[in-house]
Amino acid sequence: MAAGAPRIFVSHLAGVPVFDPNGEQVGRVRDLVAMLRVGGRPPRLLGMVVELLSRRRIFLPMTRVTGVESGQVITTGVVNMRRFEQRPTERLVLGDLLDRRVQLVETAEEVTVLDVAIQQLPARRDWEINKVFVRKGKGGALRRKGEALTVEWSAVTGFSLEEEGQGAESLLATFERLRPADLANALHHLSPKRRAEVAAALHDDRLADVLEELPEDEQVEILGKLQEERAADVLEAMDPDDAADLLSELPEEDKERLLRLMRPDDAADMRRLMSYEERTAGGLMTTEPIVLRPDSTVADALARVRQHELSPALAAQVYVCRPPDETPTGKYLGTVHFQRLLRDPPFTLVASIVESDLPPLPPDTPLPAITSYLAAYNMVAAPVVDESGSLLGAVTVDDVLDHLLPEDWREAEFEGTVTADGK
Repeated sequence: MAAGAPRIFVSHLAGVPVFDPNGEQVGRVRDLVAMLRVGGRPPRLLGMVVELLSRRRIFLPMTRVTGVESGQVITTGVVNMRRFEQRPTERLVLGDLLDRRVQLVETAEEVTVLDVAIQQLPARRDWEINKVFVRKGKGGALRRKGEALTVEWSAVTGFSLEEEGQGAESLLATFERLRPADLANALHHLSPKRRAEVAAALHDDRLADVLEELPEDEQVEILGKLQEERAADVLEAMDPDDAADLLSELPEEDKERLLRLMRPDDAADMRRLMSYEERTAGGLMTTEPIVLRPDSTVADALARVRQHELSPALAAQVYVCRPPDETPTGKYLGTVHFQRLLRDPPFTLVASIVESDLPPLPPDTPLPAITSYLAAYNMVAAPVVDESGSLLGAVTVDDVLDHLLPEDWREAEFEGTVTADGK
């Protein structure tokens, strides 16, 4: 780009695909790296943090960028595969600069940074941040909306100061469409301070989904920085088996305090799950499968399967039991698979199409036996039934995979080091 090159607001670059000269996708932009300079001079843009298809994050220097246009970034094709590591003099534009509260130089009025614009310098391959899009008024989720304006970088001050209560609204907006696993990856690469601020700004359900995708140490770190009442709410929003695993990592007194703050039914589920050995059907199961009474119809079953919060594995089949129809249930009668529900008329009673020949799993079934069971019967979930014949829950294939992979597989995945054999 030469003189007169258009400004590009960085929020528009989050998640944009990066291509080599041959049109092959290299990865996606996850952040930009800048270096602040003294005397009010605009920061120099050093490069981009690119997440490769393997999930490894690398540094792409701006000198290797030949085009930023039409929702894509084009590189020279020469990419250093070394993992990105942020240096003390560097700032992540999305992670560190957006949502900061700074001051207008002319009036000393406090404003919140919503976005920043970058531009390539004339006749050079250097880039810099030259504009700041701000909103007047106090920051935070309850701030009163004020005038929004775009100013020169030199017209604001305060970017070089550490801030205690930096917001996260604009950063979250750039991550809005990410899947929970991808948002977890983004959080993993933020500083602990920024990670806590973003977690505090997420809704309980969204945070619960993201926590399930994070390594255990970061789960504990984030949960420990939430107010206790909110921490209990987030645990309730998590899948019961994941919440029980997280609670098991906490000191005993913290665990009991959070359990007392939870709804009695949810706390009872947590205590029941924690009573089983970790690598058994009881320790791996979720206590919230789809349970139907024998007199329910196919239409009733399909309505339950359509619930958006269900994972594909849990939605793959329903479990027919006598009342009560919450775990632990009355007598377990059998399973009806989703495909069978699609083949029968809506008024058909599930009792007439239930499959009862497949043996359920006892809660003490060890992990290798669970794996063999799912593989032998081509199942994505299996019922867990106690000695009295009551359904306790269901083990899903995703929970089994979590425990078959190495303990540090999430950290390795975030760093892009997981190979086909799990090493």
